[in-house]
Amino acid sequence: MPVLCVNVDHVATLRQARMGIEPEPVTAAYMAEMAGAVGIIMHLREDRRHVQDRDIELVRKTCNTRLHFEMAATDEMQRIALDVDPETVCLVPEKREELTTEGGLNCVGREQELADFLAPLHEKGVRSSLFIDADKAQIEAAKNIGAEFIEIHTGHYADAKEFGERQVELKKIVEGVAYARELGLKVNLGHGLNYRNILAFRNVPGISEYSIGHSIIARSIYVGLDRAVRDMADLIRTFVD
Repeated sequence: MPVLCVNVDHVATLRQARMGIEPEPVTAAYMAEMAGAVGIIMHLREDRRHVQDRDIELVRKTCNTRLHFEMAATDEMQRIALDVDPETVCLVPEKREELTTEGGLNCVGREQELADFLAPLHEKGVRSSLFIDADKAQIEAAKNIGAEFIEIHTGHYADAKEFGERQVELKKIVEGVAYARELGLKVNLGHGLNYRNILAFRNVPGISEYSIGHSIIARSIYVGLDRAVRDMADLIRTFVD
């Protein structure tokens, strides 16, 4: 059965808007776990625009499920990941000027570089994932790098305005999932998924996890975090394996 992992970055974004102490993303992570999340996702950006180093450290100490640490492939983040020792690291592209991650990581031509980068983490028993577009060349590169997982970027699908465009993007993702599974990769989906557009994947086999943050945190403003997480977790439990 596919499962839900909750990204709490947007709780930290709200806190950093006032540079204060609330809301507390560590508390949000605990509440998400209690409501049915099987993993907590946190992206420590180079510019520290939302999640801070202490957030990662505290969630690592208090997490009862799995910590998925999203990060750029930099020496600084590698050192932090080795120290924090999360269950999984996910390498993502990162630009200072972007509001949120705009596309998948380019792995083609960087296979040896990224394999070498991940090697110390693999030696420590940390699993790895690569956040990539649903492109065969990128999926093949991920396999050659030695990642256990890929997370297919669903943002282009989620952002599509027209039905036809959305169906084209959906087809790419579904085909990407199938191809990655053929290569022996485990597949997660994430970015821009909400309580409506996620339904398109209800009968798509081979998806291990759904990584969702913004839509859950947005819904929590109206119904509370516990209810928002439970609603999404319950929805995903109706999906095929």
